[in-house]
Amino acid sequence: MSKKHPIISVVGSSGAGTSTVKSTFDQIFRREGIKAVSIEGDAFHRFNRADMKEELQNRYESGDQGFSHFSYEANELKELERVFREYGETGKGKTRHYVHDDAEAEKYGTPPGHFTDWSEFDSQSDLLFYEGLHGCVVNDEVNLSALADLKIGVVPVINLEWIQKIHRDRASRGYTTEAVTDVILRRMHAYVHCICPQFTETDINFQRVPVVDTSNPFIARWIPTADESLVVIRFKNPRGIDFPYLTSMIAGSWMSRANSIVIPGNKQDLAMQLILTPLIERLVREAQRA
Repeated sequence: MSKKHPIISVVGSSGAGTSTVKSTFDQIFRREGIKAVSIEGDAFHRFNRADMKEELQNRYESGDQGFSHFSYEANELKELERVFREYGETGKGKTRHYVHDDAEAEKYGTPPGHFTDWSEFDSQSDLLFYEGLHGCVVNDEVNLSALADLKIGVVPVINLEWIQKIHRDRASRGYTTEAVTDVILRRMHAYVHCICPQFTETDINFQRVPVVDTSNPFIARWIPTADESLVVIRFKNPRGIDFPYLTSMIAGSWMSRANSIVIPGNKQDLAMQLILTPLIERLVREAQRA
């Protein structure tokens, strides 16, 4: 952690909805005049698309059928830790982009499936914002959780997460349902051992729960809408959280535990604005004082 150069880490697996949460953070940053530099978890993958395909094939032939992008060894976590530490100490650092598709290729001038060159952060930023798979990892080699000042988990119930991933990958990446299902199965071991433990490290978790039938996510024709969902918001440390204020401001919300509030799904953006804005303002205010 760093008082002078704070870091916000948003963690969620593929299909969890972290990109939507990032949009809410961007709104807060713009409204409050906060200058944030953003880094993506995909930028710290170890392999480009072709090399990852080759590595997967080699692992599969050697009997390792659980290797995936979720796996620690498929990512440059020490490099990510170095970036977190350098930013916390100096407010400086480097990042790159992983180019997913033709639209991003046109934007960055790099072919799909490859990384851009590393580039320096803007040295005048107020904070660093991370969004990806591994921003709160604690293992024998790295401790990213200790370097982040505000940690947010985005964790829809698993069937909903799968529905969102299937629909996204079919629509934007041209995959078949069967291909996405194979990816989900291959990633399950790493999901349990590499992704889930991070949500005990996060300060706040947002978990969307559909109230419609998602019992077979692999044949679902539609993603449950926000109006068809509830969101459970869990605070690791509820001390200082004004729950009466939140329940009064968010219609239809209630406390389900001493550290949790449940809200209608269509109120998630409002809830995030109410909860996160003062926390972000405090980080920036303390950084300016430091």
